[in-house]
Amino acid sequence: MNRRMLCFAAIAMSMLTVSTTAVAAAQKDLDQAAVANTQLALAYMKEGDLASARDKIEKALQQNPHTARTQMAAGFIYDRLNDRRKAQSHFEQAVRLGKDDPEVLNNAAVFFCRTGDFERGEQYLLQAATSALYRTPDVAYANAGRCARADARPKEAEQYFRKALAVNPKQPDALLQMAELALANGNGMQARAFLERRDAVAPATASTLMLGRRIELALGDSQQAQRLAQRIKSEFPTSAEAGQLFDEERAGP
Repeated sequence: MNRRMLCFAAIAMSMLTVSTTAVAAAQKDLDQAAVANTQLALAYMKEGDLASARDKIEKALQQNPHTARTQMAAGFIYDRLNDRRKAQSHFEQAVRLGKDDPEVLNNAAVFFCRTGDFERGEQYLLQAATSALYRTPDVAYANAGRCARADARPKEAEQYFRKALAVNPKQPDALLQMAELALANGNGMQARAFLERRDAVAPATASTLMLGRRIELALGDSQQAQRLAQRIKSEFPTSAEAGQLFDEERAGP
C-alpha cells in the first residue's frame, strides 16, 4: 500500500470514529429526553391531564421504546384512558424488557389480575415477591392475595396475605383483606382484630369505616356501628359509602 492510500485509509478511519461518536451522542440525548418525557407523562397523569400525558409518553416512545420503565408508564396511561388493548401491549413489552425488575413485574401483574388474566398476574407477582432486588415483597404478596380473591380462591388468598404479614406485620392492605376474609367466614372477633391492626398503621377511609360498621353489626354492637356510620357521613360525605347510608336513612325502617 503506497503512502497516498495509507493517508486515505487513515482519513476514512478518522471519519468513521467521528461518525460513530456522533451517533452515540445523539442516541444518549434521545435516551435522556425519553426519560424526561416519561417523567412528565406520569406527572400529567397524576394531575388528571390525560391528553398531555398521552402526548408526552408517545414522544418518549418515539425517542426510546426500549426501556421497561417507559413501556410501563405507557401501560399506566393507556389503562387510565380505558384503552385496554394498548395498555396490555405496553405492559407486555415492559415485562419483556424488564423481566428482572420486580417493580415492573408487580405493576404489570396488577393490571393483568384486574383484567382477568389471573394466572399470568399471579406468576409475575410471585416472581417479584421472591426477587432479592425487591424492597417490598409484602406488597407483591398482598397483591397476589387480591389476585387469588378475585379468582374466587379465598384459601390461597389467605396464604398470600399471611406471607405478606410474615414479611411485614404492619402491611395495611394484607390486614384489611384478612379482616374481610374473617368476616366472610363468620369470625367477627377476628375480623375486628385485623381491622384494628390495620387502623393502627394507616388512616381510615370510607371503605374501612364501612367494613368496621359491618363487623360491629355482625357482632351485635349497634352503638359502635352507628358511631362508625356517623364518621363516614361527617368525614367522607361525598363517598359512595356515605351515599349508601343516606339512602338507607331516607328509606326508613
